[in-house]
Amino acid sequence: MIRFIVLAVSLTASIAVTRAAERPNVVLIAIDDLNDWVGCLGGHPQVKTPQIDKLAARGVNFTNAHCQAPICNPSRISMLLGKLPSTTGHYFLAPGFRDVDITRDAVTMFQHFRAGGYRAESMGKIFHGPADAASFDHVQRSRGYRRAPGQTEKLRYRVPGSHPAWDWGQVDFADEDQRDYHTAAWAAKRIGELAKRDEPFFLAVGFHLPHVPIYASKKWFDMYPLETLVMPPVPDEDLDDVPPIAVQLSLNPTAPRYQWMKDHGEDKHAVRAYLASISFIDHLVGMVTDSVQAAGLGDNTIVVLFSDHGFHLGEKNKWAKRSLWQRTTRVPLIIAGPGIETGRRCDAPVGLIDVYPTLVESCQVPAPEGLDGHSLTGLLNDPTSPWDHPAICTFGPGNHSIHSRHYHYIHYRDGSEELYDHRTDRDEHQNLANDPELAAIVQQHRESIPAHDAPMVPGSRGSDSPLYGEAEGLQKAMKRGK
Repeated sequence: MIRFIVLAVSLTASIAVTRAAERPNVVLIAIDDLNDWVGCLGGHPQVKTPQIDKLAARGVNFTNAHCQAPICNPSRISMLLGKLPSTTGHYFLAPGFRDVDITRDAVTMFQHFRAGGYRAESMGKIFHGPADAASFDHVQRSRGYRRAPGQTEKLRYRVPGSHPAWDWGQVDFADEDQRDYHTAAWAAKRIGELAKRDEPFFLAVGFHLPHVPIYASKKWFDMYPLETLVMPPVPDEDLDDVPPIAVQLSLNPTAPRYQWMKDHGEDKHAVRAYLASISFIDHLVGMVTDSVQAAGLGDNTIVVLFSDHGFHLGEKNKWAKRSLWQRTTRVPLIIAGPGIETGRRCDAPVGLIDVYPTLVESCQVPAPEGLDGHSLTGLLNDPTSPWDHPAICTFGPGNHSIHSRHYHYIHYRDGSEELYDHRTDRDEHQNLANDPELAAIVQQHRESIPAHDAPMVPGSRGSDSPLYGEAEGLQKAMKRGK
């Protein structure tokens, strides 16, 4: 078998003589399961994210950014290796990229920066599962709790046999004892320490919330009173015009069912918990970004904030991720730093896969060969610059989402299609794929479907936990949709 290897490029002579102080540091902030419910994206009218909004005001806010896979493992592999799922064959939550021959020796973005003279450190969730030791000079071990110490029962979702991770509600232990707080506090302190070293650094900070269990303290719940909560729009006929395979593909065996959530009134409680946890994470983002400024690094540090994928909260009669609809694919992506336009919005269709080539160009690190993404530096300098690339998200071989500037096209392996015009239908309630007047638009988007889908890597499973079904079962479900 031919191994898929990304080779780190040796430093050129011009880079070797560049003083460390002239090369920007990088702070990468990863948030798990955060959709576009962020103030600067307008995804929910009540969400309060002042710190993320402040970061957006300092840089470019990519309002049409998308993940490359709608679940954690393949999304993060794609971004950090710079390769699409259709290139690597990593489509699902297992195996990890070091567990199969085709990517076992792949060089991650962090490894490449280390080879380019950067010190790389990390804490929190950056990869799906344990941190990749080869990627970092130092990995700080996680501390703190996701649940209250001694908590043995779920707070709200107590359906017999349900997965222990699926729960939401208000917890009564201090923010300072929670895992994500410890990650933010360490990062804030570490940035000040790294500022004193005579080498550029790449710090990766990963937050777990708002991933399930969706817990936050009273302070954050009080920001979203239940009696005034605005719920996402879910028309009764939301699924009437989507192909059967779309529903089958997006089924999550362990997620709550839409009708159960609605009948028991838990949809409102879960939405409230999601909003509360977002505001908590926003506060932690501010701890990290404020530390950059406090350390005097604001003019020499690129800050990238992103989420690995979105999350459904009832839209399309669905909870959780694992779909190719807009609610799962659209993610926050904000880049701020030296030489970058401030307070600008960019509606070009971009992907997380474009972050790797952007950073190597911005930091004067030679780019490795064969990256699937494209540098965003032109858009960072002028968000209105021409951009001819679509944003592609993939969930299993043959299932692809294609975002252009105004349209969202989905193609399934059985030939089924969806098309949405985001100028008039941001929530994707009207499938226009069969509209004869849009046949040329559909064909134009078909041409962006990856020409080749790599076979699933050996051992592909929906997850290495019971949260998601196995890929074999997924394939059977897709066949039933034919």
